[in-house]
Amino acid sequence: MMDERSGGWRAHGLTILCGLSMGCADVVPGVSGGTVALILGIYERLVTAISRFDRTLVRYLMRRQWPEAVAYSDLKFLVFLATGLGSGIVLMSLLINRLLAEDFTRSIIFAVFSGMILASSRLVALLIRPTDRQLPFCLALGLVGVAIAWWTASLTPAGAGQPPSLAWLFVCGSIGICAMILPGISGALILLMLGVYAHLTDIPHSLLEGGNRMHCVLMLLAFGSGCGVGLVSFSKVLKWLLGRHHALTMSVLCGFMLGALRRLWPFQLDLTPEIEKYKYKEFQLQWPESFDGEFIAIVLATVAAIVVVLVIDRTVRAAGSRTDE
Repeated sequence: MMDERSGGWRAHGLTILCGLSMGCADVVPGVSGGTVALILGIYERLVTAISRFDRTLVRYLMRRQWPEAVAYSDLKFLVFLATGLGSGIVLMSLLINRLLAEDFTRSIIFAVFSGMILASSRLVALLIRPTDRQLPFCLALGLVGVAIAWWTASLTPAGAGQPPSLAWLFVCGSIGICAMILPGISGALILLMLGVYAHLTDIPHSLLEGGNRMHCVLMLLAFGSGCGVGLVSFSKVLKWLLGRHHALTMSVLCGFMLGALRRLWPFQLDLTPEIEKYKYKEFQLQWPESFDGEFIAIVLATVAAIVVVLVIDRTVRAAGSRTDE
């Protein structure tokens, strides 16, 4: 009995860590929490669990069949994942501007995430397994995914402007959350382009510094409500696509992941050095000017991230094989 309970809490702890990783990734422009979910092997479970907020769940709740409702919606998994996700978003919101403001740390962070995406895109490609008839369509859709993500990453973010309205935050939440659960499409980048990223990432600072807390809470409620609506609606479509057209859907997702690498190119020229905060800066991609210590550090960080992802994948597969036996 103790072993089962211990194993259960260990699993919940791992779920919280997965959520923490996803939350941290979702705050970084150019990185997708969906990519992290794919790397950690929880992506399809997450999409399935979210898609089950439907009439069947409502029927269980109306009949007060609580155990059935919890099991059907995989509620424990979602609660522990959400706990880690929220913690990761808050922590990274407090750290991200400081980390990305410095040239060296920004390059290392981008290198690490680039390595993670490169490795995970290979793992996703291995899951496609198309039929001979599907192969050309998979290749074509993969290229379409690369082009869409590449174009999205090249767009210039909207300016900060005036504080957004609550209605606009609701709309941005419903759009941004769809990007957040898609591998390779960065929800934070979408929010940047919609002009609300700076305001949302400033909320933790405002709350800690004693700013207009009521307005901050209203902003979070409006944005969170939009996220909830978009998440439940879009997850159903995504679950249907994975169930009916798995190879084609995974091809597009793999293309998204590769195309998003443009935004994470570690070698970027700061066009606005006089601006301190990262969220207001503008950058231009460039080739490394010299093969110095910084270049070596970036390459090593990329390689290390690739190795870590591949080791995690092999470990998870080995554990799964032992369980099957």
